[in-house]
Amino acid sequence: QYLELYKNNIQGTIPSELGNLKNLISLDLYNNNLTGIVPTSLGKLKSLVFLRLNDNRLTGPIPRALTAIPSLKVVDVSSNDLCGTIPTNGPFAHIPLQNFENNPRLEGPELLGLASYDTNCT
Repeated sequence: QYLELYKNNIQGTIPSELGNLKNLISLDLYNNNLTGIVPTSLGKLKSLVFLRLNDNRLTGPIPRALTAIPSLKVVDVSSNDLCGTIPTNGPFAHIPLQNFENNPRLEGPELLGLASYDTNCT
């Protein structure tokens, strides 16, 4: 239920297989050296409450699949190199904007239907 691997200087990408851990409540991978994208498969974690990926070197957009996790209360992706816009629907309506800070290519919050969400991702 809890995968706590923060502050371990872990390198590489986040395995998409983590999306198969269906009972996961907390995924804490912050303060490592992770690169690559946030896997869309994390959207399958329907019991997830805490997702902390801050202080890594992650790139790409915030997967919209995460907005379909009703239990999600805490999302922190600050201090990465994410791009696109910040989601505003689902649980993201209540996530403070400081949890997205220090991503120079991240814009937002998105205006639903008015802008593409993958801006600055090329």
